[in-house]
Amino acid sequence: MNLFIASLIFAICAMAALVAWVARDRSPLVEEEDDPDHHVLRSDYQSGMGGGSVTTWKVPKDPDAYARLFVPKDKD
Repeated sequence: MNLFIASLIFAICAMAALVAWVARDRSPLVEEEDDPDHHVLRSDYQSGMGGGSVTTWKVPKDPDAYARLFVPKDKD
């Protein structure tokens, strides 16, 4: 194998390891609130082409309150 290709593969692997090392302690984009009645769920999607999205949901910890979210508003 050519020395240039081997060096290029090594450089790409080293850069990937460096990015993983730096990103491991990354703080969340949105600071989570300390709400004792809700869980905070976060979905972080990055397409790898510069696009992506971050979505955050607050879900009640109480199973009955969570189940009520799925009942239509016009139901008794």
